[in-house]
Parts: sequence; structure tokens; C-alpha cells
Amino acid sequence: MCPPPCSSSTTVGWVTDHYFSAASGDAPTREVRATLAGREHSLLTAPGVFSGDGLDVGTAVLLDETPQPPQSGDLLDLGAGWGPIALSLALRAPEARVWAVDVNPRAVDLVRRNAERVSVANVAPALPADVPDVRFQGIWSNPPIRIGKQQLHELLLTWLPRLEVGAEAWLVVQKHLGSDSLLRWLDEQEGLAAERWTSKKTFRILRIERTEG
Repeated sequence: MCPPPCSSSTTVGWVTDHYFSAASGDAPTREVRATLAGREHSLLTAPGVFSGDGLDVGTAVLLDETPQPPQSGDLLDLGAGWGPIALSLALRAPEARVWAVDVNPRAVDLVRRNAERVSVANVAPALPADVPDVRFQGIWSNPPIRIGKQQLHELLLTWLPRLEVGAEAWLVVQKHLGSDSLLRWLDEQEGLAAERWTSKKTFRILRIERTEG
């Protein structure tokens, strides 16, 4: 768990030279078209933010293949980038509060601006240290696999225990980047039960349930 005062550059376990880098500076924005919750939108991205050219395939698979989110409570998009997951959740669950968490201040700003473009008021863009000690009704993530196994495990063990008992997390992982070994590791963790939900293209969707507090 990570209530304040955690460091926004180290708390969630991904490093600053990764694509969730906190050092993206004041790069110019660009507009991209993306279909979220069944409707096309014009949104902002920027260099230094994950998938700055538009909606990446893995995220699209995650959004297409997971069930309708809970309609109330706190939801989490972990590693939000410019916000496609958080925005989709907000559109599909307008009564929920959706935390869009990223270590990159540029990404957090883009999510805020994109939420205005999509006209949703239930998105809370935040650095990790700014997220209060809440329990989540669901977590969605296209996690930063390339940061390495140890840091990835630290990231997941920081946030998955913040699920409500009985709530679910949904991860999308490329098959050739260790999805099966990650699944086995997740299922071995105390208080978690993990399974492969489905496979599509070169990706697997992993479902993780919080079984005990």
C-alpha cells in the first residue's frame, strides 16, 4: 500500500528511464483519434508518454476483452499514460471515481486535459504519492513489463493489495514478455488468485482477484 508520503518517482516501482519517465519535459502535444467506449474522440498525446502515437494494441485488447467495470466506488488505471483506460472507465462507469495514476507529470496533465475533451468529471489524474489511502473496486493496467521482473513485482505488490476483497484487477501482457510466468507468480501471492482470462492476438489478459484482506 502507498499512502503519502511516498515518492512519486519510486513508489510504484517503475524507473525514470522507462516510457513512464518523469522527465518528459515540456514536449509539444499532438492530436490523435481514438475510439473509447464505442465513440471516437480527438485526444492529446506527447513525446515521452507511453504510446504517444495513439491507442496501442495491448490497451485496445484490454478494453475490448474485459467486462463492464463496477458502477461505483474507486477504480484505478495504473500507468495511465495519456489516459485511454481511465477515460474509457469513466465513460462506462460515470458514477465511479477513476484514479489515473502515472509517475510522469506530463502524463497526469494530459489525462486532465483529455478528460475535459471527453467531458467526464469523474477522472482523478494523480501522481502515486497523491492517491489517498482508498480501496479500489477494480484495477486495470497495461503494466511496464520492460522495467524488469523485480521492479514489476514491487509495482504490483504496492497496488494489488489495495483492492477490496472480492474485487478484480485486469492486466494485459504480451505472451512473449513473460505473461505465463507472471501469472504463476501472481497466483502464488498471499490473498490473490490469478487466472488467464483470455488471449487475443499476441496478448494475454490476466484476471487477479483479491481473496482476503
